[in-house]
Amino acid sequence: MTTQGRGRPVLELGGTHVTAALADPGTATVLRRVRQPVRARGTAEHVLGALVRCAGELDAPAGQVWGVAVPGPFDHEKGIARFAGVGKFDDLYGIDVRAVLLDAVWPHPGEAVFLNDAHAFLLGEWRAGAARGRHRCVGITLGTGVGSAFMVAGRVRHEGPGVPPQGRVDLVEAGGRPLEESVSRRAILARYAGADASPDVALNLDVSEVADRARAGERRARRVLDEAFTTLGAVLAPHLRDFEADVLVVGGAMAASWDLLRPALRAGLRDTPVTLRPAGLGEDAALVGAAAHAAAVS
Repeated sequence: MTTQGRGRPVLELGGTHVTAALADPGTATVLRRVRQPVRARGTAEHVLGALVRCAGELDAPAGQVWGVAVPGPFDHEKGIARFAGVGKFDDLYGIDVRAVLLDAVWPHPGEAVFLNDAHAFLLGEWRAGAARGRHRCVGITLGTGVGSAFMVAGRVRHEGPGVPPQGRVDLVEAGGRPLEESVSRRAILARYAGADASPDVALNLDVSEVADRARAGERRARRVLDEAFTTLGAVLAPHLRDFEADVLVVGGAMAASWDLLRPALRAGLRDTPVTLRPAGLGEDAALVGAAAHAAAVS
């Protein structure tokens, strides 16, 4: 227990930001947070500097066990970055992030324990959000990439019926191509800019703005979003059926467009018997999940 209420110190590394927080896994509340922007293609010094600054500004008591939610590919057991060929954080490859945090954050943490950000998201939602009370849960996060988690009774499953390789839906193909070439921020913006355009062409837009245009009646925007989310549903459907999922929880930045996302996702899922829900805890889900993970191992 910390000296600042019951919150546990946590960090989350996202595609566009770093967040440090004191989160209480018991009440699923975030007591304090510090957030800074980060460039996914920035140097190691830039990304690690943002992590260390956020953690230091939180001013958590020394000796605490920090929960750290980070996307893959990452060696979560050892705390070593393995990002390569995913369009983000490539400059961190091979760096012992755990050692950096233990050495550079002040007051010094006692330990740092890592988990996949999508796993942290679903764990938070299972404890107090859209998956609460459900036994067999699947979580998807949609943003710079597609994160996924498969969970039974609060425990992540990496293998078994319905679970994709390594528990990662992003490793599944859609139409002979990696899923993230159809469903991701860069894929949607590139498709919206034009079939032959580079993913960088539409960087002055974001998916939320494409969604606004779809709501305003622009057919092209609606078509691009419908195709992406219907594809996602079609890819998920056999996994959800084989996993016998009770609920599919969708989070990440794109979940804010639930009014557009849900109908297309359901169309792709067809008659798959699963409840669809948007994240209930929003940006707090991964922080609560990271705190719960830290509590479980400390």
